[in-house]
Amino acid sequence: MNLRGIGYYLGLFCFPISILAFINILYSSHFDYFLNVDSYILVLFSSATLGLSLFFIGKNSTKRINFFDQLYLIILTYLVASFFISIPFYFSNSQITFINAYFESISGVTGTGFTIFDNIKYLDPTLILWRSSSQWIGGFYFLIFLVVIFSNKQFNYKLNNLTYNNDGSVNTENNLKKIILKIFLIYFLTSFIIFIVFNALDIRLFNSLNLTMTVVSAGGFLPTNNLDQIIKTNGQELFLFVSLTLAVINFFFVSNIFNRRKISSEHNEDFLLISFIIFSALAIYLTIENLNLTQVLISVASSLSNSGITLNNPPQNISLYFLFLSIIGGSLISNTSGIKLMRIYILLKSTSFEILQLVRPNNVFNQNILYSEKIINNDNLKSSFLIFISFFISLFFLSGFLLADNINFEKSFKLSILTLTNTVDSELFGITKINFSNMLTTSKISLIIFMIIGKIELLSFFLIIKNTLFKN
Repeated sequence: MNLRGIGYYLGLFCFPISILAFINILYSSHFDYFLNVDSYILVLFSSATLGLSLFFIGKNSTKRINFFDQLYLIILTYLVASFFISIPFYFSNSQITFINAYFESISGVTGTGFTIFDNIKYLDPTLILWRSSSQWIGGFYFLIFLVVIFSNKQFNYKLNNLTYNNDGSVNTENNLKKIILKIFLIYFLTSFIIFIVFNALDIRLFNSLNLTMTVVSAGGFLPTNNLDQIIKTNGQELFLFVSLTLAVINFFFVSNIFNRRKISSEHNEDFLLISFIIFSALAIYLTIENLNLTQVLISVASSLSNSGITLNNPPQNISLYFLFLSIIGGSLISNTSGIKLMRIYILLKSTSFEILQLVRPNNVFNQNILYSEKIINNDNLKSSFLIFISFFISLFFLSGFLLADNINFEKSFKLSILTLTNTVDSELFGITKINFSNMLTTSKISLIIFMIIGKIELLSFFLIIKNTLFKN
């Protein structure tokens, strides 16, 4: 294991936390919110100190780390970043325990949205901004992991090659910096544009900023107790749907929209997802009476994006359908979790192909992926099947852990799905608000572990265990 190389990159991942802490210090100073400013100063200096220490220790080390070291790096990044983010929660006037503060920060960094705070309106504004920032930075980290690490051709269980072609550009440190810079610029500019539009639609500046960081990262934290306290007009509802849809589709879709070649070759999945959102919303709207079409579109997009935020409480008889949508998730290259629509498409098409081959053995069947030039191969099929199986293995174990906390079967089952898909617990899924602060410590630790698993897949842990036990 290249510990110094891992430490070098871990140190780099500490610096964005320092920048967020510095922004919160400026915000606190400008608006005279000095209640939690000491904790942000502590985060600033502690994260910068650790980052600089690890950076200089690993500066002269081998920067090329193998895939297994990269998996260790991802897990350490989640754990270390969440530790720094938990500090303001722990030292706030809410007087919460450290495990509750850490639970809140992991929930933010993974974009899940579970919260231990009962009433958001009583929180200090800087703490609300800090919660939203944790989602935004977590979304940025995850996109880097997807594009730089999970695009590995040898261990391609994320299937990124089907919707993203890196052209081998991660082979040098110089090109690696260019890729990360490109991700940051697209992520930042998308956030900035959504923020400007929200603000132009007469949403309060503070709420616009926090809501932007939520929808861009496909997170679940809100600056208020309910979304309808922010979104009130038809125009605001319509743009919320658009911004949630952007979180569902491929991260590079907007930057490639003027490149016809890339749109036609790399974004067939996105056109399928947009069609699926519209079809699903229309099916619900035409089937059930007295529903608002825009709000149904928001609920469908929110479920697929694994955000889970909603404007209304839909009828209980369709809550399982929204839960099903959260399992599907969005594009392979996005902040969404879940099994992903592309993997389900591959499994369904391969299954139907095998059945048709038995019926008509002499016929030649189309195995192209969504009318592109790429063809379903055995590796695609195996990866999709393994992800599908590992999801339900994770669901089985986490449900069992939660049942030990006297949570009934239905609630533990739904909560397990939402945890593994990094989706907030809302009434959209027929689940009442959960008091996470009163859960057993073992349950909170289980949820923390599986929130991370929801982002990096259970297969990542299996590969780490296999590499540790059977190397050489």
